[in-house]
Amino acid sequence: MSPRTRGGYTSSAPRRRPTGSELRRRVQLREVEPTADRDPVEHPQHDRDETEEVFEGVLGGPIDRSILRSFHKHVAAKMVGKDRAPLKLVNHGAKLQLWELDAERSRISETVQRSGLALLISCSHRVASRPMLSAFCERWQLETTTFHLSFGEMTITLDDVASILHIRITGSMISFSQLLRVDDVNALLVELLGTTDVEASRETEQCRSPSVRLLWLRENFSTITDVSSDDDIGFATQAFLLHVVGCTLFADKSATSVGVVYLELFRDLSMVGSYAWGAACVGISVQATDYCDQV
Repeated sequence: MSPRTRGGYTSSAPRRRPTGSELRRRVQLREVEPTADRDPVEHPQHDRDETEEVFEGVLGGPIDRSILRSFHKHVAAKMVGKDRAPLKLVNHGAKLQLWELDAERSRISETVQRSGLALLISCSHRVASRPMLSAFCERWQLETTTFHLSFGEMTITLDDVASILHIRITGSMISFSQLLRVDDVNALLVELLGTTDVEASRETEQCRSPSVRLLWLRENFSTITDVSSDDDIGFATQAFLLHVVGCTLFADKSATSVGVVYLELFRDLSMVGSYAWGAACVGISVQATDYCDQV
C-alpha cells in the first residue's frame, strides 16, 4: 500500500525532507498581517507575588541581591543623600593606667606576664579617627564578613591581630557558656574573686546585668600587694586579668563594665597563656562590626 500524503493523494515516490528555504516560505505564508478592525492580541501579565520582597537598587549598592540578602537592613542603604553621625568611640587606655603593677605587686606581675596578655596594657589607642572608623563599619558586609572598598575586599585576619596586639593566635580555643541566672553570677564572683555573697549581689544589681564595673575591680583589688595572703594575691590576679580584657578584647558598649562570664577563663591561671586569644579577638571584632553596620 502506498503511503498517503497530506493532500489525500497517494504517491509511490519517497517523501522528501523540505529544504530550509521552503520552510521559510511556508512560515511567511502562514503569517497574518494585522488589520485595522482586528484587536491586538493581549498576552496576560502575571502580577508579581505580593509576598515577594521588592528590592529597589541603591546607588553604589549591589545590583544582584542573591549574595547580599540583608543589604536592605544595612546602614549604607539608608544613607543615600544623607550622612550619619560618627559612631561613639570609647577609650579605656586611661583606665588601664590607673591600675599599675609596681614592685610591690611583683607576684601578680609575673603571672600576668606569663599569661601573654601584658602587652594589651600598652596597645590601647590614644588618638583615633571616629569618621574613619565609622566609614569602615559602613562598608562592612555581614554575608561576606569583608570590607567592600573601592579597590576590592578586605577582612580582619589572625595575622593582623598578631601584628598589632602581639597576642597568641594559636592554641586552645576559648569557649564558655553564658551565665543566665543571677545566683550563678554571684557564685562565680564568690568563688574566683573571694567576695561575699552580699557584695556580689549588690554589684550585679547595680550593673543590672551579669557584669561588674571596672571601677569596682580597681577599688577592691588594686590595693593587694605581695605581703598579702596567697589567696588574696590569686584573687587580685584574676581580677586584674578580667580588668585587662574588659578594657581591650571584650570591651562592650556599656563602656564601664565587663561580663562576669570571662572569669571562667582565669579559673586556672597556669592555662591562661595557652589560649588562642587572637582568634577570640577576631570573632569579637566581627560580631561587633556586624552590629555597627545595621540600621
